[in-house]
Amino acid sequence: MGKILVVGSLNMDFVINTDKMPVPGETVLGNYFNLSPGGKGANQAYAVGKLGGNVSMIGAVGDDENGNILRENLKSVNVDVSPVEVLKDCHTGSAFVTVDKSGENSIVVIQGTNKLLTTEMIDKNVDLIKKADIVLLQLEVPINVIKYTINLAKQYNKIVIVDPAPAVYGVLEDVFEKIDFSKPNETELSILTGLPTDTEENIIKAGKALNQKGLKNVIVTLGSKGSILINENEATHFPVPQVNIVDTTAAGDSFIATFAISLSEGKSVHDSIEFASKVANFVVTRRGAQSSIPTKEEVGNL
Repeated sequence: MGKILVVGSLNMDFVINTDKMPVPGETVLGNYFNLSPGGKGANQAYAVGKLGGNVSMIGAVGDDENGNILRENLKSVNVDVSPVEVLKDCHTGSAFVTVDKSGENSIVVIQGTNKLLTTEMIDKNVDLIKKADIVLLQLEVPINVIKYTINLAKQYNKIVIVDPAPAVYGVLEDVFEKIDFSKPNETELSILTGLPTDTEENIIKAGKALNQKGLKNVIVTLGSKGSILINENEATHFPVPQVNIVDTTAAGDSFIATFAISLSEGKSVHDSIEFASKVANFVVTRRGAQSSIPTKEEVGNL
C-alpha cells in the first residue's frame, strides 16, 4: 500500500438535525444538536486512516479545545498529525451543518485557522510530499497554498487528487494539467464550468469541457445516482444500489478518500470508483461526518 498525504482543512462541526431546512426569513425547530469532528481535509484523512491506509495530514488548528479534539480524533485512526500546526491565540475552523429528515445537508464554514495555512508550512513538510504516492487536496484552505502544493507534488511526480469544494469558477484552471483526478458533484461541476448539469448528457458535456482545459479525469458524484468518470476516452456511469439515506455529510469525502486508498493499492480506476461508491453508499446510512465512516472490517462485510 502506498502513502497518502492530505493537505486541507480541520473543522469542528456543529450539527443540527431538523425536519426541514429553513427558507430565508423562516424559523424552524431542530430535533437535536451535536458536535462532530469534521472539515473536508480531516474527514478524508480520517477515512483513509480508519480504512487502514497509510496517511499523514498537513493543516492548522488553534490552541483550543476543538483543535485538541480534532487532532486526537485523527490520531485514534493512526493519522500522522505531526504536520498539523497548532497556532496560538487562534480559533480552530468551524462548520455549521443543518441536516433535514431526508438526509440532505447545508453547510456554512468559518475558516478560522484553515485560512492561516501557508506555503511555508508546506515547505516545512516537503519530505512528506517526496515520500507520498498520492497527494489529496480540497479547497477549504487558501487557494495559493493549494496551487503551490499541486505544483510541488507534480515536481516530484506524485498523483494529485483534488476535491474542488467549495467550488469557485476559474480558480484552478492554471493548474488543471497537473491534476490527475478531480471529484466535483453536479452543483460544483456547474460552478466550475458555468454550464448546466441538469441531465446526464449535460454533465458529460461539462466534464468534457474540463478535460479540454487540461483536467485529465473528472469523477462526478451524483448522490443516489452513483457517479460518472469522464475523460478524453470515456464517459462511464457507475450506479449504486438504493439505500435508506440518513445523512449525506462526509459521503463525498469518504468517496474520494476510498478512491485514493484503492489507487494506492494498485487497483484500476474503475475498480477504485466502484469500491469508493460502495463505501460512500454505506456512509449515508449513518449520522455525522467522521463518525459515519466505516472500518475496514465493516467494509469487508458490505
